[in-house]
Amino acid sequence: MQLFLLGASHHNAPVDLRERVDFSRRGIPKALEELESLEEISECVVLSTCNRSEIYAACGAPDAAQEALAAFMSSFHDVPEPELVPYLYKRTSQDVAHHLFRVVSGLDSLVVGEPQIAGQVKEAFQIASDRDFTGAALNRLFHCSFGVGKRVRTETGLGEGAVSVSYAAISLARKIFGDLGQLKALVVGAGEMAELTTTHLQSHSVGQISVANRTPARAAALAAKVNGTAVPWETVADELESTDIVVTATGSSKRLLTREHVLKAMKPRRNRPLFIIDIGVPRDVEPTAGEVEQVFLYNIDDLQTIVRDNLARRQSQIDRAELMVHEEVDGFMAWLRSRGAIPTVLALRQRFEQTRQSELKRLAPKLSGLSPDAKSRVEEITRLLVEKLLSTPTEQLKAASDEQEIAADTDTLVRLFKLTNQTPADARHTTNNDSHKTTNITPPAPAVKQR
Repeated sequence: MQLFLLGASHHNAPVDLRERVDFSRRGIPKALEELESLEEISECVVLSTCNRSEIYAACGAPDAAQEALAAFMSSFHDVPEPELVPYLYKRTSQDVAHHLFRVVSGLDSLVVGEPQIAGQVKEAFQIASDRDFTGAALNRLFHCSFGVGKRVRTETGLGEGAVSVSYAAISLARKIFGDLGQLKALVVGAGEMAELTTTHLQSHSVGQISVANRTPARAAALAAKVNGTAVPWETVADELESTDIVVTATGSSKRLLTREHVLKAMKPRRNRPLFIIDIGVPRDVEPTAGEVEQVFLYNIDDLQTIVRDNLARRQSQIDRAELMVHEEVDGFMAWLRSRGAIPTVLALRQRFEQTRQSELKRLAPKLSGLSPDAKSRVEEITRLLVEKLLSTPTEQLKAASDEQEIAADTDTLVRLFKLTNQTPADARHTTNNDSHKTTNITPPAPAVKQR
């Protein structure tokens, strides 16, 4: 059994294609149901985020799995293969583990160190696991990845500090207010930056989110995405009286909020702080509004300075995080290689147990005069003797450092003990030298369903 990955991400695929292969459009459970019919794979997990669509699989023949999964993605998303295949990447064996560990750690994200990806991977795995689409290989792989992600987060500063303007804005709000759960936020605008900000507001459990836009339909659509409410464009200045956090991102050529608007709003607020984040270019809020007492005004330059500083700190932690990933990959691959010895270990134990039972049967007439307790003792002693004899070769076989060593050891055991039900080819899960490389899509080899 080998690990296999096929996917498209922000590294190699344009946004329009990533939108077309987004599994969330039809649902990951639906994708898993259709994947179950593929004879070429035995386990699978589907990961779909705004920046990646990936299928992790356990298979017998990677080339066959590659062809089958490429055809599946084309059919499922209704994207012709000639348009899709050039943007697909594949990884096998330890490169699958290395890739996933980097993904969960935030090292492969568009924004290095972003924390949301770990939860998204856990959710993807849970969906597959709950439906029995995972087995020993993927269960171990994903659980190891969660451990790697936790280690990177706790032992490095990779995830510290906001590294996007919208996230920096919300981080500043938390510094001022602490808990945001009882606060009201107003987002003015409905473009990409405004949408990102509303998403961050929702993820931080802001009590109430309102959206205003010159086009009411766009305001309503964005508000619906975050379970918020749309407010009329004409009432934006009036909303300041009851709002705690204001984010403006319109790109308007005229000031939307002036010092006078803010002064008027602060009188009934009774010194309750007002946090304004102006990420519009040109600026939406008159700069002098920030001079009003208890008004905290930040513009996009303020936020970008914070982002640059935080990003520099994250970059300094990347090497440490990458080293951790490599260490954890080595540990996982050692476990995976040991799995190749399991069929031989089981066959060896079966041979020894058959021999033990055969000898006890042969000696049965001589043991017939023993009491039941004595017979039970003989049974226990012989069983323990077999366990003792098998203990060392079993541990040595499982501790082998690479596929070649495992292959040599299993071949020797198969030959010495005549393990006729366990051939050397069955006793190991090997990968060729090219399996660790990222390659282009190639024609498949026939495969047999493993499930």
